[in-house]
Order: sequence, then structure tokens, then C-alpha cells
Amino acid sequence: MTSSMPLRDMDAGIVAARSVVLASADADLRQRLRKSLSGLRWTVREASGGAEAMMQIESLRAEALLIDSWLPDLEASELESQLRLLYPAMDILRVDGRIEPGGAKSPRRNELLHALREAADGGPVLVSAPAPPPMVTVSETISVPIAPIFFDGATASAPSIPEMVGESASMRELARMIRLVAPRLATVLIEGETGTGKEIVARSVHRLSNRASKPFAVLNCAAIPEALLEAELFGHTRGAFTGAVQSRTGRIEAANGGTLFLDEIGEMPLALQAKMLRFLECGELQRVGDNETVRVDVRVVAATHQPLEQRAAERSFRLDLYHRLAVFPVAVPPLRERMDDLRLLVEFFLEQMGREMPRKRIAPAAFARLEQHDWPGNVRELMHVLERGSILAGDQPVISAEDIRIHRRSIV
Repeated sequence: MTSSMPLRDMDAGIVAARSVVLASADADLRQRLRKSLSGLRWTVREASGGAEAMMQIESLRAEALLIDSWLPDLEASELESQLRLLYPAMDILRVDGRIEPGGAKSPRRNELLHALREAADGGPVLVSAPAPPPMVTVSETISVPIAPIFFDGATASAPSIPEMVGESASMRELARMIRLVAPRLATVLIEGETGTGKEIVARSVHRLSNRASKPFAVLNCAAIPEALLEAELFGHTRGAFTGAVQSRTGRIEAANGGTLFLDEIGEMPLALQAKMLRFLECGELQRVGDNETVRVDVRVVAATHQPLEQRAAERSFRLDLYHRLAVFPVAVPPLRERMDDLRLLVEFFLEQMGREMPRKRIAPAAFARLEQHDWPGNVRELMHVLERGSILAGDQPVISAEDIRIHRRSIV
């Protein structure tokens, strides 16, 4: 392979636009960076993994590389070291804005940092409000605030997911599973207790997939009456049933090209499960009241807090549908099994609440009370307890132990 150098028109002697390779499994991030760099007249190539990045660098003879802290096929640090040996003149930056020791420090760096800031300003696709911008060192003497493209309370080298807070072993494993399955077409079944954040996992799978720019449709199977669920899912024609005054597109069709998230899939009636199974097998749907079939391209991600395999054995859930959904099962750990993340979660929620009222701290005695609870309602319960404590603290800057009111559930 040849060393990095600008592309040149040998006849005209004109140096072409500066060239950069964006290496990340995050399609949404690559899109934001491409938009920013293209505006600065950079030639941009994208790579979803390390091996593809090396091919793009060699074919483009790129002057710069923006590399994610995690790649699905290669260790980012090892790839970075190898590229520094092969292309010593190439600028290599991590997408969090850091330049590793020994990295090139050319004038091109300022344009790359500008693109990173501009892309970060667009913000990640978050379910909740983003955390405050951390100070990220970009050289020995300069510190620039960059919005949290990869902030989740974990270290920069952790294989983290932006929307998820935690650096425990179980959360790192969950992040690894999400990153492995996101670029593929496999159906995902997210299993976990109520309040663990299953929808956040589903959104992460969508955002890290090639469908990130397409729709993400959500349907909670437990929130819609059984009589209306089929029409809500598949759509209906005018006059298909009483009250159907006009035709309506269903959630599946609305998600065409993107991802359909079916929350609480265990609540889907058996009769509708058969129709859902057919759609998963052939990719065709039939609107209620219509004889024509419609072909759509939708990836299905489902979630449940119920033991579907056990329910299938009891014949209250179709076994064939379970196997079709659980191509790639993902388990979200309950809070009691990742109490190492408790302080990070507390600080995250207090920071969020600090956007609407003065930022509060938590007293050691109050935190000790949180540590003693088993959190049957998981992360959602923790968020509500902290919100209640913040309100009870009134004008005081610190949430005391007396402000921590935890409702104990009585078992009948």
C-alpha cells in the first residue's frame, strides 16, 4: 500500500478536495459527519467496520480518518496503531474528538474538529435529553466542549451505546450484543422486566442499523383494545368496520424501509399472532377490508416482560411465532443486578431534572437508602423516586434521606 497523499490530477496539476474516511457502525453519526465535511469540500468515504475502512483508505489514499471507539470487526486501537505505521502523515481522530499520542497534527485537524462539533450539535437520537457536554481533550493545550456523541457515563474506550447509562459488566455485554445485531436484518426479541428500558434498546438497534434514516414505528400491543389492534397494525380501508370513515395506513406499512417496534408482544391475541407470523415469513400484509396484499420492507424488533417460551409451552403464545421473533434474543438486566451503575444513573437523572429546576445533589444518607432498595420497578422507578425527592427537597440544594420516599409494594 502507498503512503497517504492528496489525490492529484496529473494532467492539470490540480490538487483535489481533501479526503477522509469515516469508520463507524453508527450510520446516523456517519451521515451527520458526511454532511458537515462535504460542506467543507472534503471527499468523504464511509465504512461500517475496520476492514472496510482499510480498503477505503487504500483506494482513496485518504488524508484523514475519523474512527469510532468501537468497531464491529476489529479493535479500534489496534487498527489505529497499524494505520499510523502505514500512513504516518494521515490525521487520525476518534469521533469523540481525541487525538491519540503520536497522531499527526496538521492544519487539516481544525477542519476535522469543526466537523465533529457540527455533527455533535445535531445530537444523537436520544429517548431522553442528552447529558451536558463533557470537556474532551483534543491536544496537549486545547480543551473543547463537544456534545455527547458517545456520552453514557462510561469511559471513552468502553463499547458504549449513547442512550444507555452504565458501565457494569452486564451493560457492556448488552451494548456488545446490540452492536453485533444492529447492522443485520435479523429479528430481535428484547426480554426484560418492566422499567428496564427495552424501548431504549430497540431504538439503539434501529439507530445503529442501515435503516437509521428511515421510520421507527412503535406499537404497544397492551395499550390498544383487541378489536382495534389488527387495524392499527395492518391498516384498514374505508368502511371496513363501524367507524372506519376513511382508509388508514397501519404501523407496519408506516415503518416501510425502517423498523417496527412491537412492545409487549406477549399481549397480542392468538388470532392476530397467526397474521403476524405470515407477515414475518413473506413480508406481505393485507389491510382490514382489502383483498389486495401489500409488500413492505420492515425489520421487526419486539419486546416482552413475559416468559414467552413458557407461555408457548402453555399454548397461550404461538411457538412458531416465538421462534420467528427470537432469532436474536437480547436480555436487558434488571437494576438490582447492576447496582454498580446506581451512582451513574442517579447523576444522570439529577442532571436531567436540573434542566427544569435548580440542579440538586444527593446526600450520602439518601444515596445509602437507594442502595438498600431492590428496585422492582427498575430504572423507571429510580427516576420517579429521584423526581419525587427533588420536589420534596424544595429550595434545598441537597436531597436528604427524608426526601427519599419509596413505596413498598404489599404482596396479597
